[in-house]
Amino acid sequence: MSARPPAGSGEPEDHLEGVLERIIYSNPENQFCVGEVREESGSVHTVTGVMPQVQCGETLQLKGFWETHPRHGRQFKVNECASTLPASVYGIRKYLGSGLVPGIGKTYARKIVEAFGKDTFSVIEEDSARLREVEGIGPKRAHEIKQAWDTQRASREIMLFLQTYGVSVRNCLRLVKKYGGQAKQILLQDPYTTAREIEGIGFKTADQIARNLGFGFESPERLEAGLLHVLRDLESAGNTALPRGILLEEAERLLEVEKTELEPHLGHLVEDGHLVPVPGTDLLQLPVNRARERSIAAQLARLRVVGSALPPIKVEVAIRWAQERSGIAFAPEQAEALRSALTSKVSILTGGPGTGKTTILRSLVAILKAKKVVLSLASPTGRAAQRLSESTGENAATLHRLLRFDPAEGRFTVDEDHPLKAAFVIVDEASMLDNALAAALFRGLSPDTHLLLVGDVNQLPSVGPGNVLKDLIEYGGVPVVRLEQIFRQSEHSNIVTTAHALLGGQASPPKTARQLDELDPRWDLQFLSAPDPGRCIEFLEDLVTDWMPKRLPSYPVLRDVQVLAPMHRGLVGIREINTRLQKKLNPEAAGVRFGDTFFSVGDRVIQMRNNYDKNIFNGDLGTVTKVQPDAGTVAVAFNNREVDLERMEMIDLELAYAISIHKSQGSEFPVVVIPLLKQHYVLLQRNLLYTAITRGRKKVVVLGDPAAWGMAVRNTEQQKRHTGLPARLEDLHSAAGENTGDRAGV
Repeated sequence: MSARPPAGSGEPEDHLEGVLERIIYSNPENQFCVGEVREESGSVHTVTGVMPQVQCGETLQLKGFWETHPRHGRQFKVNECASTLPASVYGIRKYLGSGLVPGIGKTYARKIVEAFGKDTFSVIEEDSARLREVEGIGPKRAHEIKQAWDTQRASREIMLFLQTYGVSVRNCLRLVKKYGGQAKQILLQDPYTTAREIEGIGFKTADQIARNLGFGFESPERLEAGLLHVLRDLESAGNTALPRGILLEEAERLLEVEKTELEPHLGHLVEDGHLVPVPGTDLLQLPVNRARERSIAAQLARLRVVGSALPPIKVEVAIRWAQERSGIAFAPEQAEALRSALTSKVSILTGGPGTGKTTILRSLVAILKAKKVVLSLASPTGRAAQRLSESTGENAATLHRLLRFDPAEGRFTVDEDHPLKAAFVIVDEASMLDNALAAALFRGLSPDTHLLLVGDVNQLPSVGPGNVLKDLIEYGGVPVVRLEQIFRQSEHSNIVTTAHALLGGQASPPKTARQLDELDPRWDLQFLSAPDPGRCIEFLEDLVTDWMPKRLPSYPVLRDVQVLAPMHRGLVGIREINTRLQKKLNPEAAGVRFGDTFFSVGDRVIQMRNNYDKNIFNGDLGTVTKVQPDAGTVAVAFNNREVDLERMEMIDLELAYAISIHKSQGSEFPVVVIPLLKQHYVLLQRNLLYTAITRGRKKVVVLGDPAAWGMAVRNTEQQKRHTGLPARLEDLHSAAGENTGDRAGV
């Protein structure tokens, strides 16, 4: 908030000009800064306020007023801030050595200024090749310095431009990353472009800028941008399409304009191809979602009508061989799962924990390897792929790696023209497949390839838009085998039995304790009663940092224990839990602060958005391995691969001592801790609790309010996902006829 002179004082704002000598505190999230400014006379003053991206050595022109702080004495509260680059050799050296430009520390700052003196900035700006005249600076470093300089300049300009509009620094960084030096020009031409093209910047931010720039309340740009925003915004809830009525209602609420005023603009968007109807329905969707759903349906049709690449297999003999090899008598549904996979070009295997999915996958892989079939195994996430590999003994990859995503081109290079060479593809954790990834998978299959999708349809659906596994199961044109019987080795697991009881709505809270010392380390699922949020967070902190290291020493906390929480905010939300556990489990040493988060070596972190350039994806979990405080960067080990993250890339990094249940999909952890309170009521659903419990492989502790457990068990009303895939599949079914090759006859 901007500082103002005391009300009624009648005093004009004061002015202060001087060189920024020292930055005492800086918050990159809101650009609040505390520093020391030296006037030309030599007087040094403490200044506080919002000063976007100021650096030591700059000359600041400040407006504000003087006040006396009870602890820190007289200081200048900044109302407005303008700055100019330093002109003196001393100021230039201080400026460059402040860590502003990655690649230039104090040593190189001294060398560069010694070489170019007062011409340093013009050399970097206009003749950066001359930087190679400085000892130790080669072509690569000179290029990096120039690039960082340009980015910093663009970032400063756009931040100063947007400061009066209240746009957050995080969004400013996104704008600069996307548009570079063109950011200001693009905003002036059409600020709504940012809401369409930049993930993380919503319509409200763009609308705020547009209104300040003079765009009208009922301008076509605003109304059409609002309609498109509603559709994109509801993609975050999993929709790939929306009924026309819902779209208009939501847009009316957002734009505060009557539906009758919006309908013509909706028609224009359809006429211009920005929105497309789903045939046979009242659904509208974005062209990209139509293309993906059409692709899934078309490729499925192609797979079903083309013959099989598998060699001749005597299926019943193969099933008996696999049964003898495993030493397990298959239940009828398990045998049917193998039969379906071997005889159907596309098939689905679904079932909960302990129902034998792993046994079937291991047996199927053994049969195919014995027949020398070329196999590909994959899963949407790295952790799930690793588990698939461990359970089958065959290499498994993430789908992005299997389909060879090329960040430079922004697409998968495995496609219809360059398909996978595998004769059989198995995809585990298929409930996580969103429309985009499913379309890429189907496009990458050869027409004669077999595909088996394996997943638990009772889990939460994909994080991204779409409901592919459920849509394919309900379609009825793909063979589906459901494993429902719990087998002997799982009958005594409270995790497994409780999870299955949940699905029937019969589960009461498991073995309950009221104090930490009442918990029994031998039990695999327990409930710790703590209905009060304050008591719950204290119990959670003590449980993870004290009880578990003492009572479960074979499960190191930083490696094996994961907290899964329903919500981000609140006293028992993900943010608060992360802050508390970080302080206890990884006390602050040297590190990097980004916004309100401090990252240091050893911290558990999670990637929140896809970063195709670095081959890391939404939901990937990692550990900080290096920090560079001067440069403000970190290195993170994701799936045993170290990735260097620049400062702007850290926007998408968060602590992960606690993560959301949605982000845990596809992963299993040796030990899981789940806080569950009535204040989480918005998200208390049966499939959420089921997903959370089944993430624990060895131990699960739920703590909180027993009433919240009951609320979750009783709530089966999942938010409906509107997708166009069922209509596309129905078109496929009608065109192909009732008897189009479901079976491949191998």
